[in-house]
Amino acid sequence: MAMDKPVCLIDTESDGKLCVQQPALQILQKIEQPVVVVAVVGLYRTGKSYLMNRLAGKQTGFALGSTIESKTKGIWMWCVPHPSKKETTLVLLDTEGLGDVDKGDSKHDTNIFCLAVLLSSILVYNSRGTIDNKAIEELQYVTELTECIKVKSSDEDADESIEFVKFFPSFIWAVRDFTLELKIDGKDATENEYLDFALKLKNGTSKKVMEYNLPRECIQKFFPSRTCFTFPFPTAPENVSRLESLNPADLSPDFLKVTDHFCKFVFQESQAKKLKEGYTVTGRVLGNLAKTYVDTISSGAVPCLENAVIAMATIENEAAVKEGLEVYQSGMEKLKNSFPLELKDVSSEHQQLSNLATQTFMKRSFRDTDGTYLKSLEENINNLFERYLSLNEQASKSRCEDLLSSLTVEMTENLKQGLYAKPGGYNLFCKDLEDIVQKYNIQAAKEVKAEEVLEEFLKQKSVESKAILQADKKLTEKEKKIKEEQEKAALLIQEIKAKEEKQRQLEEKMEAERRSNEERMIQMKQKMDEEMKLQRLEAERAMESKLREQAALLEKGFKDKADMMSREMEEFKRQSAEAESNRAREFAEMLENSNRRNEESMAMMMQQHREQMQAIQEMNARSSDGCCIL
Repeated sequence: MAMDKPVCLIDTESDGKLCVQQPALQILQKIEQPVVVVAVVGLYRTGKSYLMNRLAGKQTGFALGSTIESKTKGIWMWCVPHPSKKETTLVLLDTEGLGDVDKGDSKHDTNIFCLAVLLSSILVYNSRGTIDNKAIEELQYVTELTECIKVKSSDEDADESIEFVKFFPSFIWAVRDFTLELKIDGKDATENEYLDFALKLKNGTSKKVMEYNLPRECIQKFFPSRTCFTFPFPTAPENVSRLESLNPADLSPDFLKVTDHFCKFVFQESQAKKLKEGYTVTGRVLGNLAKTYVDTISSGAVPCLENAVIAMATIENEAAVKEGLEVYQSGMEKLKNSFPLELKDVSSEHQQLSNLATQTFMKRSFRDTDGTYLKSLEENINNLFERYLSLNEQASKSRCEDLLSSLTVEMTENLKQGLYAKPGGYNLFCKDLEDIVQKYNIQAAKEVKAEEVLEEFLKQKSVESKAILQADKKLTEKEKKIKEEQEKAALLIQEIKAKEEKQRQLEEKMEAERRSNEERMIQMKQKMDEEMKLQRLEAERAMESKLREQAALLEKGFKDKADMMSREMEEFKRQSAEAESNRAREFAEMLENSNRRNEESMAMMMQQHREQMQAIQEMNARSSDGCCIL
């Protein structure tokens, strides 16, 4: 959903607590596409908003101020189509400037910074001048991340930095108004080499050295994917504060060149926001995440990734069940307009729609580890299927009854006129009834209730038949007795036919259920393979970043820290292997439970099948040959 201007996503209430704005949430709820989220943070009055406007492809949009007062309050959002990724929305988050002394609340700044980290897939840190010790110290918020964000809900006092790497955004340091030459030890250097040099650690154990190293270690640890852009002055220094009023022609070519390069890099390198275990975030999920994190912070608690994922899983899985049911019900409602239909046609459409509903569910669901929500979908679909079968049967019954009513018009008139009350009337009645049955069998051959309705019809007609038989003076008492027995046999045969038709329909249902279950098992296996692959990729990315960090430490002579990291990585490997094993076991149990439910359902149908077969066999044993009706 494209927006023509930004809206406030997160604001501050009168009591100082953060709150999510409903208009922004409503916009996000409508975005079903994956989102690339770019957030910009930095000290107030450093020109953050200008960069975000350029990413949106606009000259203006996010507020730019020309005073020493911070212009942006809270976090503002602008959703635009991604320029280079199809079916993807670019969400730009412009955050309130950090370090505004008038606010007098450093905790507020920390919360804004943490929310930017939690919500973004690319975090742009905007500063001015150079990346010196002062600039790095001003990025103090990065040292507080482990205190302000938790990965797991347990109280274990463990280093979670390797877990942070899995979901923390890529990091871009944008240095504005940069005037230095890019040289290190007299040699030309790239912007990224300049950043790495600025983040270089010092050897030593003194308090001063540790204070110097701490923010640098945190940046390296939490943001292994780092990029630097140095922007020259955009225009004469006295005009920098009024960028929003300047035309592109008034800006220096070098500044425009770096800005264009920055935008292209963000567009090309940006990846869709993902949660733990590789789940791709849509606009709708991003809105729910923002609300979850803000509510947690406002309550005084620390945002926890695991809890947020669990909360998102509940919301998304409930919605996935609803969406799956809507797909199934929508299709069956269209089919209902054609009722009555043969059972095979209803079962075939049920099977296709059931598979489509499961696909819809699988596409949106995640972390349904015990299959609770899939089970709910199955049960609801089965209940709906039974309802539609019943509606089809009612429609078939009505059509069959209407058909018999039209076929018996002449017979009804003959009864009124007493045509069958004469000698020989019984044989005439039987002949007319036989003609009706023959025509009915031809016209109602494909109706699911044809045999059952005919059985009921013949029972009703047997009352008239008996009266006509007793009144027919042409027949002897012995002949009447024989005819009466033949009629009983005819009714029994029709009852058997009705039960045999029910039996055939039950077998058809069992076959449809078997095919649906097979397709469901295939889809569940595909879902399992996909989630396991994402989990492995997530672990591999985290391990690769730690290996790079370890190599850098060894290169710079920090062997003790590198050795400690080796132990951390070994523990991480063990935990990853255990997590993968647990996930595989959970999926296996889910498949087993689904199979068990299907087996129980099939067992109930088989019991019904046996009972119907026994009833048919008993009827066949009682039946006799000969029938005036059939």
